Amino acid sequence: MVEMKTPGEVDAIRAAGRVVAGVLAAARAGAAPGVKLQDLDDAAREVLAKAGATSPFLHYKPKFAPVPYPAVICTSVNDAALHGIPGKYQLKAGDLLSVDAGATLDGWVADAAISFSVGTPANGDAELIATTQAALEAGITAAVPGGRLGDISAAIAKVGDAGRYGISTELGGHGVGRTMHEDPHIPNRGRAGRGMRLTPGLVIAIEPWFMAGGSDDIYLDDDGWTVRTADGSRAAHAEHTVAVTSDGPVILTAG
Repeated sequence: MVEMKTPGEVDAIRAAGRVVAGVLAAARAGAAPGVKLQDLDDAAREVLAKAGATSPFLHYKPKFAPVPYPAVICTSVNDAALHGIPGKYQLKAGDLLSVDAGATLDGWVADAAISFSVGTPANGDAELIATTQAALEAGITAAVPGGRLGDISAAIAKVGDAGRYGISTELGGHGVGRTMHEDPHIPNRGRAGRGMRLTPGLVIAIEPWFMAGGSDDIYLDDDGWTVRTADGSRAAHAEHTVAVTSDGPVILTAG
């Protein structure tokens, strides 16, 4: 069931969103050659603790997962598209790093993600990251009252298809509120004019993720969490939590 949020509840999600923005800023600032992914998770924990927030990622266990998620952020490197677990891997110059973060504050959740290169981007990475960000912006622009959910999906896919990137519909955007994953599901491909009508009070995470090789195929790593590109190509991920309002879409995780 899709639950609409009151203006006060949207403000509460925005407060959680400011914490998420701080977590992502800390991850970007800390990412450098030789830095362990676990170090980024430790920095994220410090930001959350200082804000009096917790992570909706930590100990999260959906049906597909063999074990609860063990960290407060996801750190996905190169061919890892989503849900990479921070560990002992040391970042290298040219790595493409995607960081996904969430925060729960006073019972309300926000969720966002960024992708960036560690040092000088490897061949094609800058274009992949920029296109993924452009798709996020297109999806947000389509989140207007009176529109349809499919308008968001179609806007994202149009940008990804123009770049000839792979687009999986298995994992995509979602409602956000008291929990991290609420209805509705928002695939990154769809038909404009179809799906539920967008109305003020709807709060959603819009999150395109594209694969450089052009294939839509993915697989789940042996850790039971990390989603990787089947062709070994690199992937990028961008996400914001967005409220549909009478004045148009409002980003709640912008900082």
